[in-house]
Formats: sequence, C-alpha cells, structure tokens
Amino acid sequence: MAYVHSVYRAPSAELFTVRGRRFTMRAVVSASGGVLDYYALDGVRSRLPGGGWMLRLATPATYDELPLIATPIGRRTLVAGGRCLPLYPASGARQVRLAVALTATGRGGPCPPPYNQSLFLNAM
Repeated sequence: MAYVHSVYRAPSAELFTVRGRRFTMRAVVSASGGVLDYYALDGVRSRLPGGGWMLRLATPATYDELPLIATPIGRRTLVAGGRCLPLYPASGARQVRLAVALTATGRGGPCPPPYNQSLFLNAM
C-alpha cells in the first residue's frame, strides 16, 4: 500500500504478504526516516540501496480486512505485481476497505511516479 505521508510529504509504503484471504503487514518503507519514527513500531530499521529506509516489524500485523481513508493528498495506491490501482478520489475523501479475493479480471495499470520507483517495487 503506497502513499505520500501527510506529515513528512514523503513517498512511503506499508508492505504486506498475502496468504489465503488474509494479509500481513511486514514492513514500512519510506524516502524519509521520520516516517518510520511516526509509526512508533518495534522492529529492525535499515537503509535501502536506493537511499530509502525500511522498518521490518518485530511483530507483523495480520488482517482479514483493512479500513482506510483515501484522499488526493495521500494518494493511497494499491501496488501489486508491478501494477497500481489508485484508491483515492479526485477530490475530497473516500472510505476504502481492503480485503483479499481472487478474481479472473485484472485491474489497475502501470505505476506512475512516485510509485514506479524501486523503493516500493523492490524493497522486499
């Protein structure tokens, strides 16, 4: 889940793995180390080859469903398999609930900046 952090205005992402219909947050990555501090989560912090930062969570968090608020400022975007699905509206705010389901149709498209950067696509 990629976004622009509202306080630090830095490209950031929460990295998840999927198993069955559940998904687990394993790490947070950002162009700003301050974003990792903002989360106040225990884990191992490291510098990524591209200059970003990663926090691998000491205790990963697993979800069946994840409610979010998406706005044009944060530009929350689902990134999977090198494809992006923007979740935010053109204006205002939208409530979004993420859940995992297998479908036969593909959605999304190529990832625009800043989500096409290796910081997000190759962090794990």
